[in-house]
Amino acid sequence: MAMFIGGAAPVHPPVPMTGQTMSEKVLARASHAESVRPGQIIDGDVDLLYMHEMLALALLPFNEIGTMKVWDPEKIVVTLDHWVPPPTPEIAKMHQTIRDFCRKQGIRRFHDVGDHGIVHQLIAERGYAHPWDLVIGSDSHTNMVGAVGAFAAGIGATDTAAVMAKGQLWLRVPETMRVDIHGTLGERTGAKDVILKVIGTTGDDAARYAAVEFTGPTVDAFPMNERFVLCNMTTEMGAKVGMIAADDVTKEYLAHSGHEFEPIRSDDDATFLRTFAFDVDGMGPQVACPSNPANLKPVEDVAGTKIDVAFLGSCTNARIEDLRIAAELLRGERVAPGVRFQITPASQIIYRQALKEGLVEVFMDAGATFTSSTCGPCFGGHLGTLAGDEVCISSTNRNYPGRMGSPTAQVYLASPWTVTASAIHGEITDPRKV
Repeated sequence: MAMFIGGAAPVHPPVPMTGQTMSEKVLARASHAESVRPGQIIDGDVDLLYMHEMLALALLPFNEIGTMKVWDPEKIVVTLDHWVPPPTPEIAKMHQTIRDFCRKQGIRRFHDVGDHGIVHQLIAERGYAHPWDLVIGSDSHTNMVGAVGAFAAGIGATDTAAVMAKGQLWLRVPETMRVDIHGTLGERTGAKDVILKVIGTTGDDAARYAAVEFTGPTVDAFPMNERFVLCNMTTEMGAKVGMIAADDVTKEYLAHSGHEFEPIRSDDDATFLRTFAFDVDGMGPQVACPSNPANLKPVEDVAGTKIDVAFLGSCTNARIEDLRIAAELLRGERVAPGVRFQITPASQIIYRQALKEGLVEVFMDAGATFTSSTCGPCFGGHLGTLAGDEVCISSTNRNYPGRMGSPTAQVYLASPWTVTASAIHGEITDPRKV
């Protein structure tokens, strides 16, 4: 099949084979079956349940189930991330309710304000999720954790209550879409540009309820922080999960957890719903324009668009590597007049590391704002929301109307390189020219 920079084309329908994809392997293990197939309904034993403030919404159905205790407090992780610190008395009361529940239930891995982080990042950096795990989270971007080789899926409050009570969840085995990526990216271009290119090509619903598996030399060469970006935004493809084979890179990342490492990859003869092949050799920065992550243009096509806000944060792109990129560009520079540049690390561990490396001083000297870890700005909840008709360039994952504040605000999605370069120049800027 011919390859073009950024091009993608589905292969012919697959011939049924006997091998299994990664998602099928994990669900077979979780349901104590030798094998499973797409479309099959399974009852899976959950290895890890993690929650944020959604826990408060799950308490009513949990109590209605009639179970007095959670099934296994050692397999539950809770943190506060969406409204941190609490902006209203009502949110403060909700946090109090969550604290009381975790204390009474003996949930040791409750990460309160100060020890918190955006929950997906916290799960990743603390080494709580592992290859072959069935991981369930109370948030749509739980997909991110699939970068370690886990089947990591988000659910709502009622299902969360059921898992808390029983430790099991019924799931329909998804078909798997393979996204094969090869080539050497251009200067100041990374995984965020790649996943935006993928979504811009496939659309924001092409993987509806599918497992998306990333393969290829480019993915193999990515460090874990970049792999998390790919899996995180499979949510914006409509996917149930995103997964990457657990290899030596994964093993090194998880070494501190002390958990025995077992690699996982799809069988060579596994059946895929379709395969998209991308040649990203020389590809430059990409920007998703308002108001859909699939509304994609190369940065040069939107360069010069005036901005009011630049935001570097969220579970997608606010790891220490992203903050280092921002500091590299900001050192000796100033944020453009009339522009607000907010940097919100994905966890307090990252916050502390940024302090230790002197990055925060660079941000402050440049006129940027550096905040505690929170999801607040990303979903327009607090600690930095957009007013009507404001234009923002953001490292987040969604730009639907109203996502970051006013429904009339305009949000462009881009990489940390592009966000920071734009903050300096007051307009969307190609970071290769800075």
